[in-house]
Amino acid sequence: MLNEKMVGLGTQRSVIRELFEFGKMRAAEIGAENVFDFSIGNPSVPSPSCVSETALNLVQNMDPVILHGYTSAQGDASARKAIADSLNARFGTNYNPDNLYLTAGAAAALCCCFNGLACPGDEFIVFAPYFPEYKVFIEGAGAKMVLIPADVEAFQIDFDKFEAAINEHTKGVIVNSPNNPSGAVYSEETVKKLAEILKRKSQEYGEPIYLISDEPYREIVFGNTKVPFLPRYYDNTLVCYSWSKSLSLPGERLGYVLVPDEMADSRLVYAAIAGAGRSLGYVCAPSMFQHICAACASETADISVYETNKNLLLKSLREMGYHVVEPGGTFYMFPRTLEADDLAFCEKAKKYNLLIVPGTGFGCPGHTRISYCVPTARIERSLAAFEALAKEYR
Repeated sequence: MLNEKMVGLGTQRSVIRELFEFGKMRAAEIGAENVFDFSIGNPSVPSPSCVSETALNLVQNMDPVILHGYTSAQGDASARKAIADSLNARFGTNYNPDNLYLTAGAAAALCCCFNGLACPGDEFIVFAPYFPEYKVFIEGAGAKMVLIPADVEAFQIDFDKFEAAINEHTKGVIVNSPNNPSGAVYSEETVKKLAEILKRKSQEYGEPIYLISDEPYREIVFGNTKVPFLPRYYDNTLVCYSWSKSLSLPGERLGYVLVPDEMADSRLVYAAIAGAGRSLGYVCAPSMFQHICAACASETADISVYETNKNLLLKSLREMGYHVVEPGGTFYMFPRTLEADDLAFCEKAKKYNLLIVPGTGFGCPGHTRISYCVPTARIERSLAAFEALAKEYR
């Protein structure tokens, strides 16, 4: 007898991964240049030179037994100090190494939070559109996900529906800004209202409601867009971060959970995060990249490429008749599909070797996610396919 739920998760890839694999198959058949794969959020720009320079220096000059050996369970103290110093310099905070628990990417950080916080009967509120794995992570921790429908006009928060969903079982609220899949960035006004409601409801129920901020796209913003740093607005905020996107290191799996001292019972919360890491087998994040990401914590890859791609794609799609809310950040766009059935629309797009992800999987039907972290030339070549698809609906 096996755990049937785990068998199901192991045998069914996500829609995104299925499309990605289909794209590789089509590329082998007709040539990669003829497949317009916008399925997966795999950064297309190289890591900044800081990454390779630091890696080379470490390999040449650091004792390999230390470089490739175990660190402390929560991460190397010097690496955590460098990361805390970077946060303090950028956000005017006063964090120290013991506010940080290093993890194998943001996914592990989120799982540590859910498993560290969740008690039987607890609920976590998620705002659509949302990263589909949240449901897997929350239910894997034995809790229930409560979904708030999307505000499809601006992809901010529908506060009436949000406040109505909070109850005595609400343990936490997950926000992802800049957002995957919409690219939306929560305004300071939105963040302040969110914090006010959470403070009031925490007092009403006599227990903290935790705000879990999933921030792997924090640095990828365009124009004058500002990303509010949530711990400055709400004390009971846990920050989950990854360098997968900012440093173009998705395969290296390095991130953290930030537990601010201002949080209620912060040391107990940190202990719960550490205990969850131990229970899940997530102790000691990849050692070498702890040192690399710490040295490059304030650097980013060349995100101007994503802004170029965003501007080209946004202008072109709107001219073709697609309705698109302009992304403030990330490298995703979330236009409305040209028919109500987004699954059918995305299937029809495959006729043109155009691989885009249905919005249904993100809790927001009638939309499609376009991941434009691709070479600009792919976007230029794809425009005829987007136009041909649009013509089918005119």
